[in-house]
Parts: sequence; structure tokens; C-alpha cells
Amino acid sequence: MAGIVAEFAVVFTAAIVAVVLGYTWVLAPASPRWTASLTAAIVVALAVGRATRSGEWGLTRAQFLPALRDAALFTAAGAIVVALAGWRLGTSHARPTLWSDAALLVPWALGQQFALHTVVLRESQAATSRTAGIFMAAALFAALHLPNPFLTATTFVAALAWCWIYDRHPNVLPVTLSHAVLTLVVLSALDDAVTGRLRVGISALG
Repeated sequence: MAGIVAEFAVVFTAAIVAVVLGYTWVLAPASPRWTASLTAAIVVALAVGRATRSGEWGLTRAQFLPALRDAALFTAAGAIVVALAGWRLGTSHARPTLWSDAALLVPWALGQQFALHTVVLRESQAATSRTAGIFMAAALFAALHLPNPFLTATTFVAALAWCWIYDRHPNVLPVTLSHAVLTLVVLSALDDAVTGRLRVGISALG
């Protein structure tokens, strides 16, 4: 019975993983660019579907400031590490499209963080335990960024921190800002040779 419950507990996670892998490993190379937006919309729709059942929307007002505090500390530390890496490698560079990048990254990060926390984290915890679920969710999030070694490693570390923060302070907005800011720092501090052009799935092999 416990196995059946655990299997049912991850049904939305399984659907999200299947959609993302289907796009990144099968559809991406031969599909028009708008299919990426469609894939993201499907993932968000699945997360919304679960939220309507669970009642968890990741917007607990009282937890915004505590989450913002913890997210800011992690983001500052991460940004310093990435900036130092860029300085050491000599890859730091100006990015003229920084503000337009930010305008795109915030909603993109919000969709990912909403799905990560309200679906993947909570279902991972339901299937395992509160602590193990954090590691499981981070590992799943990182696996979706294979075979890009840079993204796989960095998203695992970042997702561990984001899930730890959200589990204690369930508000998705601060971790969304953290995601967007750190991505902007990566884009400015590191070059394509390091980041693999931030590509995942079969596109990362080209």
C-alpha cells in the first residue's frame, strides 16, 4: 500500500519530467522556437493543476520577507563565486542585452520555480521524507539539465538551496528572483565555452 501511495504521490512530477525530456531530447532540434514556450506553458499548467488540488500556490505572504532574506544571502554568495570564477578565467564581459534578458528571465524563472517547489519538491517529500525530498527534487531538477556538465552541477547546488529556503519559507517569489539574478550573473561572468551556451538535452551535444 505504501508503494502505491508513493507512486501516486509523484504523478505530476512524472508528467512534468516526461514533458521536459520529450522536448529537450526529441522535439527541440526539429521544432520551431515557439514550441519551447508551449512546453513551458504545459509544465506550468500541470503545476497549476496540482495547486488547485493541494491548495499550495507558493505565495504565503508572511513568508515573503524571511524567504527574501535567505534567498538574498544565497544569491549574494553565489554571485560572488561566479564573478570570481569569471575574473579568474578572464571570461567576464559586458552584456548589452542585460535588461532585455532580465525581462525574459523573471517569468521563465517563475515558471520553473513554481513547478519545482509546489510540485517536484512537495511530491518528492511525500514519496520520501522532508529532508530526502529536498535532495530528490534537486537531483531531478539537475537531471533535466543533462548532458550540460556546467548546468547539471550548478542547478543541483542551486536547487538544494532554493528547495531548502522554500521548504522553510514557502514563497516562490524570492527564489524566482534568485534564479533570475544568478542566471544574469552567469551570462555576464562566463562565456559559452564554460556554460555550454546554457543548452540542455540533445541540443547540448551539437
